[in-house]
Amino acid sequence: MTDGEAHTEYLEEPPVPWSFTQGTDGLELALDSFKTEWDALVAQGQARRNVRRQFNTALAVGSGSLGPQETDRLAGALAELGMLRPGDVAPTADARTDSPSPAVPDQNAVQPLRGGVRLSVPGARLVPTGAVTAAVEAIGHTVAARGIGCVFGQPGVGKTVAAHHALDLLPSRTPAWRAVVPVRPDLPQLRECLLEACGLPTATLAHSAQAADGALKETLQQPGVLFLDDAQRLPPSLLDYLRLLWDEPGTAAALVLCGATAEQAIDNVPAVRSRVLTWHQTAGLEPEQLAETLTEFHDIWADAEPADIAWADSTVARGNFRTWAKITSHLYALVQRNPRTPIDRPVIKQACARLSTYP
Repeated sequence: MTDGEAHTEYLEEPPVPWSFTQGTDGLELALDSFKTEWDALVAQGQARRNVRRQFNTALAVGSGSLGPQETDRLAGALAELGMLRPGDVAPTADARTDSPSPAVPDQNAVQPLRGGVRLSVPGARLVPTGAVTAAVEAIGHTVAARGIGCVFGQPGVGKTVAAHHALDLLPSRTPAWRAVVPVRPDLPQLRECLLEACGLPTATLAHSAQAADGALKETLQQPGVLFLDDAQRLPPSLLDYLRLLWDEPGTAAALVLCGATAEQAIDNVPAVRSRVLTWHQTAGLEPEQLAETLTEFHDIWADAEPADIAWADSTVARGNFRTWAKITSHLYALVQRNPRTPIDRPVIKQACARLSTYP
């Protein structure tokens, strides 16, 4: 395998046990907690899908088969999963009309995302897709080994969303210092960016390179992770500066660099490239799971035909989650203006026509 190849495989069990410094036991316990929380999220997502299927099946059978006890049980499950607000009544088959009612998003169920990630529509939820799961595993591996990781992929496939969610799942005692690389940064700008991310006083440290470097080195002696988004903006000299920080003998923190073409920027710096432990390429949405993923992303897709979703993906979105978030936003606006709007192909085409990428 050549130096320029991207390594996307993830090994759950390394062939040789890692040799950690003091404090490894505490970090391993923290990462066990991290994995437990992620498994719980995946289980909750599966529970959402199971409840929705059960609920829709009960409605399709007819009002006679959906008794009071079944309605109460389904309503309780929906409320517990954040799909029905407390006090709301689960709809029954005889309450349906010929046209679908507008989706009412539960704002309390929206998971806040950090790092400037926008989902573009009220009521949107983070979906634990295969891409998100893979990113969580890759970043968890990098943090455990206190290594350097690179998360890359096409713009809009969900790199930043997945990476920030992985960082959110880290236990509170494992700090995650997040920074966004400025456009065309110089070394003083990068130092100030890192100081701010680490919660260090930029006003007193930014004017002294020696003091700033000393404070950063001391901070990175804690087991944690320094995360830089838009790392493709870093020139070789600044990537080498990060490498020098990480190479300090007392450093116990991992370094994760994320961004479209970030792997190309790192490839131009052999000293950094040779130290990267984990290369992770974020893939787009899988076509066979697209309809289910969109239904979990937003309730507005619940009644859409899979064939219409497949058409929009092949014509416009092409597996790009950011594009799907835009289409969802326009569909949501159309339904808000006219609650009787069906989510069919003409309406989906109308939403797609608002995107600049539409032919």
